[in-house]
Amino acid sequence: MKTRLLNIWGYISSSFWFIPVVMVMTAVMLSFVMIALDTQINLEQSRVYDLLYSGGPDGARAILSTIAASMITVAGVVFSITIVALTLASSQFGPRLLRNFMQSTSTQVVLGTFISTFIYCLLILRHVFAGDNGALTLNLSVSLAIAMALAGVIVLIYFIHHVSTSIQADHVIEVVYSELLDNLQSLFPERDNPGDEGNAQKPPVDEGLYERYPVKTQVFAGEDGYLQAIDRPGLKNTATDNDLLLEVHYRAGHSIIRGFTLVTVHSVKEMETDVLGRMSDAFIIGYRRTPEQDIECAVNQLVEVAVRALSPGINDPYTAIACIDRLGAALCHLANREFPSGCERDEDGNPRIISKAVTYSGVVNTAIDQVRQYGRDSVAVSIRLIEVLADVAACARTAEYRQAIARQAEMIMSASEAALPERNDIADVRNRYDRLLSVLTAH
Repeated sequence: MKTRLLNIWGYISSSFWFIPVVMVMTAVMLSFVMIALDTQINLEQSRVYDLLYSGGPDGARAILSTIAASMITVAGVVFSITIVALTLASSQFGPRLLRNFMQSTSTQVVLGTFISTFIYCLLILRHVFAGDNGALTLNLSVSLAIAMALAGVIVLIYFIHHVSTSIQADHVIEVVYSELLDNLQSLFPERDNPGDEGNAQKPPVDEGLYERYPVKTQVFAGEDGYLQAIDRPGLKNTATDNDLLLEVHYRAGHSIIRGFTLVTVHSVKEMETDVLGRMSDAFIIGYRRTPEQDIECAVNQLVEVAVRALSPGINDPYTAIACIDRLGAALCHLANREFPSGCERDEDGNPRIISKAVTYSGVVNTAIDQVRQYGRDSVAVSIRLIEVLADVAACARTAEYRQAIARQAEMIMSASEAALPERNDIADVRNRYDRLLSVLTAH
């Protein structure tokens, strides 16, 4: 249940409507509160009365009408600027990075500020009147509307600064990199012993384990899409309570086809339908990949920025090099974290879930492959790739990690020799490659 709630929250936080709707609802409730205070509290004898609006009902209606018209106009301008920024970001950095722009809290708060002020002024305006039966000015409510209008001006100035900053390449890279680090910390715990070889080489299950569960049942996918998350605690609890061994065939980020087997259930007896239904509900499938449990999705966002920067239409190797630096830093942090073994056990040590585990070599390939392929004609990119791999090699503590790094370096060197026409450029790449080999052999 927690996994599904986190998935829903990720969808809500990446939408434009959530925070503005909350702010509009707050403005509606605030309008009723302020009207109640104005009708029940007499502030004419108070010292703060001089700070409040002291005009008549006609002036109050004019002020509220002006503020409401201004706020809805500015809200339209803000929305237009936001759409233009999203269009530029999509063409410059890739459409998959739009999620990062859409979940920007600052943009949502700015939109919510103008819309909520507009709604507040409308609700207050209908209570301001002057006639034969008396007059109701609502000084306190009108004063708050003026304060909200002044706050809107400050917010508008901030928004212009925010938009001009958010579409800069360095800022985009830093935002994506920060999200990548957050995913690293949540998905991979720190390794207690950095020099330990980890659990990648340990056998995931005992021999003859499947023989103890003679009945085999399959749970099929009910829709097409991408596997966004798996409720592993729920799966393990179901497997423990019913004495099951679950063989999960996909991990987060994989493409799912309706009718394909999500999990094979090994049991002692025939499975009940409700238990199989709970297992099916543990797999959250959507139309796009999300970095919630998919570390490669977060890595691919940086890779996409680098690859687009290397395209002939943009030709910006400096942005690509900045992405390479962040990818190298992420791989260094990842080298000191624990990777899953592919087998989850219950409290008694019995295997309950066998799944496809993420490996360090797989993440290295995801981070380097496309940048290496698209940047093979750039001397600066090839040199920086090998230099970053040398830094990553200094953090590598296992033979598996060093082998993955050496494999990528060898392919970069081979591609440079085939693509670069200048011998001196090849010699520069070769020089960095030799330094990398010395780092790898030093461990």
